[in-house]
Amino acid sequence: MAVARFVEDLEAGRPFRPGLRVKTVQRTGDIMELTFAPDGRATWQFGAEVKSGQVHVIWRRIGTHDIFRSP
Repeated sequence: MAVARFVEDLEAGRPFRPGLRVKTVQRTGDIMELTFAPDGRATWQFGAEVKSGQVHVIWRRIGTHDIFRSP
């Protein structure tokens, strides 16, 4: 459900709805965090356009808050 809302907001070209809690990961500048459950997190970033006119998202890590620890 969260990914569907995420994609819907991207395709509409509007800011992400507050319930998705999208924010920049501290000290990175280009890596973003999406909170989709009480302990559900995903990190992602925008990539170079693959299909003309479509935003490209690179999913980096998906899991609990532990994804923020060093690999």
